Amino acid sequence: MNDIELIVREFGLDSTESSTFGNGHINDTYTVTRNGKKMILQRLNTKVFTRPAQVMQNIEKVTAHLKKKLMEAGADPTRETMTVAYTVDGKPCYFTDKGDCFRMYDYISDSYSIDKAENAGQMVSAAKAIGKFFRMLDDFPADSLHITIDDFHNTRKYYDKLIKAAEDDAAGRRQNVEEEIKFVKKHEGYADVLNNALENGEIPLRVTHNDTKLNNILFDQSTGEGMCVIDLDTVMPGSVLYDFGDAMRFGAASGPEDEKDLSKIWFDLDMFDAFTKGFAEEAGDTLNRREIELLADSVKILTFECGMRFLTDYLKGDVYFKIAYPSHNLDRARTQFKLVSDMESKDEQMKAIVKKYFK
Repeated sequence: MNDIELIVREFGLDSTESSTFGNGHINDTYTVTRNGKKMILQRLNTKVFTRPAQVMQNIEKVTAHLKKKLMEAGADPTRETMTVAYTVDGKPCYFTDKGDCFRMYDYISDSYSIDKAENAGQMVSAAKAIGKFFRMLDDFPADSLHITIDDFHNTRKYYDKLIKAAEDDAAGRRQNVEEEIKFVKKHEGYADVLNNALENGEIPLRVTHNDTKLNNILFDQSTGEGMCVIDLDTVMPGSVLYDFGDAMRFGAASGPEDEKDLSKIWFDLDMFDAFTKGFAEEAGDTLNRREIELLADSVKILTFECGMRFLTDYLKGDVYFKIAYPSHNLDRARTQFKLVSDMESKDEQMKAIVKKYFK
């Protein structure tokens, strides 16, 4: 009997077929089948998620709330949110003797995901799924969730870490990044905008997904509509601006994060327009005035933050992000900073788009 068969027995499965699933970079994912029913089995990466029990408690609370809201609306909670499967002992995950953490979900059939929107219609659909996620969680007490990763979107902390990494120059690379460090210092003002708005109570603490890439949305196979937001491992208290900003940092970029030719990198206003439209349709009424004012700025801030994270890792010798070649993290940082610069040149247009959809 192989390891997977031993694990699935803890979830009440005794006869199963299994295979690897997906292309995630953090967790190991498998499909397992029993009597024709497909399930998703994952080994949670406990090096990244050092508090796995808290991660699962957050997921249980959020999915239970979503299911209640979906049933009240006459929707299908088995398709429009994740369903946690429990062990034979009634627990949401199983810990092996080695300390590995496994959890299982129902497989959502007749669905698919995408890495990049091919057209504005897909972007609208994705945004509506994310917007609906926030709308249904608008009355959820965010402070009842665990903070499973400290300072996950604390832009000031990332700025300070970068400056220290540049001073330490552990990998002897600072000489290659003087222009990038100048760029970061010039934009230091971005580091405190969202932190201050939360601390001052200008924007509310909300349930935050924290990883709103398009491949974390399942689309319905028959309708093509965004259906279910998945990968809830990073669900924590935070700001809706984290997720709006990060979704656009990735979704409205003209090219990949590691594009070497920066002439191919710009911020796509058409995709920004489409996402803002879809998000406003579903979640527009839940946002306050200050959140709306900061929507366009949040994209610049989250992109700036990501660029600093890549540059810090480059200066430290690539200790966090996986790389394919020595300057990989530097290339990633440069694309993010190029996007920030392009967004700044389009600031008035971005804010006009927000104003168009958020009346």
